[in-house]
Amino acid sequence: MKHLQQKIIEFRDARNWKQFHTPKDLAISLCLEAGELLENFQWKSSEEAVKTNLENIKDEIADVVIYALLLSHELGIDLEKAVVDKIKKNEQKYPIEKSFGSKKKYTEL
Repeated sequence: MKHLQQKIIEFRDARNWKQFHTPKDLAISLCLEAGELLENFQWKSSEEAVKTNLENIKDEIADVVIYALLLSHELGIDLEKAVVDKIKKNEQKYPIEKSFGSKKKYTEL
């Protein structure tokens, strides 16, 4: 993940875009790209959206990940560790014996 993050930083820095990449603006951009991802599914079934928009879906997912990596870099967050830590928290919130096959939120289990 660090190698990928470094490639993104090099791309950004070669264009002198760091000046625009405040945590606030990166968070906004991440949300905007997530919205663009959602647009691929609007008014379609999941199957239809994937069948007709897969390439664009890939691009939008990549944009979301790029902004997440940039934001974590700017905030000094080790994203790999943060994901592992979040999975551990989710394991506590959603124990297998209570959550298996259930779509309930942890507060409802």
